[in-house]
Amino acid sequence: MPKPTIKSRRRKPKVTIRTPMLPANGEYYSKAIGRALDVLECFHDSETSLSLTDISRQGGLPESSLFRILSTLESRGYLLRTADGAYGLSPRLAVGLIQERAKRVRDLTRPFLKALNSSLNETSSLAFLFEDRIQLIDTIETLHDIRITNTLGRVLPPHCSSLGKAIVAFQPKELVERLIRISGLFRRTEKTVIDRAAVLADLEEVGKRGYATDREESVMGGVCFGAPIFDERQRSVAAISVSIPLIRMSKEREHETIQAVVDVARQASEAIQANFSSVPR
Repeated sequence: MPKPTIKSRRRKPKVTIRTPMLPANGEYYSKAIGRALDVLECFHDSETSLSLTDISRQGGLPESSLFRILSTLESRGYLLRTADGAYGLSPRLAVGLIQERAKRVRDLTRPFLKALNSSLNETSSLAFLFEDRIQLIDTIETLHDIRITNTLGRVLPPHCSSLGKAIVAFQPKELVERLIRISGLFRRTEKTVIDRAAVLADLEEVGKRGYATDREESVMGGVCFGAPIFDERQRSVAAISVSIPLIRMSKEREHETIQAVVDVARQASEAIQANFSSVPR
């Protein structure tokens, strides 16, 4: 898929003050701070748990000096120590890191979201998993007068939205249980499934077929199809969907829509995996 070309015009300022990029061996470069940052960049998110040996291997630092860095970062509240002695990011860093990843996922997925919206002429949306909630971070509406709309920032239920199902179905069992418990099994429409066993069975089917459906479970008169987006660690961190009024849905169009959503989600996953894998940690 060709990358979009962005053209912009800027007025040249009369005075430009530039801060030079300092090389790693520059005069003002602090090796101590550099090593501390190398340690922090070993952690992808709040779920990452690493031992001293793991960090030493990833960061290329000797364990003797690494222990002092870890102890300092822990004492200042940047790292947390788990019961088994491993280290993890503190919330003060994890929240910012997750927000950064969400923005990168949104930016990388935007061209695919636009292509999906253009090819089907229906509302296309993107959701992201923020630890214990699934939130809508991008949407492009159709031009039809009768359409399904989405609201940016809306927290999505994991049991009755196609985006929520597509993300949750590929999570570890413990996280699935936590997300369902936090969100709660409540009715959005008369067709919302709130029986816990039935919800888990539905999520299992989503995991097998690779896409999720929402047939008037969130909004009466609307159907939605969603598919997961996987990052460089093969984790379902986001999902993409298409929402269509039932009056424009047919069996033939349903098959076409599902295939388009699955294909676009796969393409977005490949783009995200390539981009995240190429960034040095």
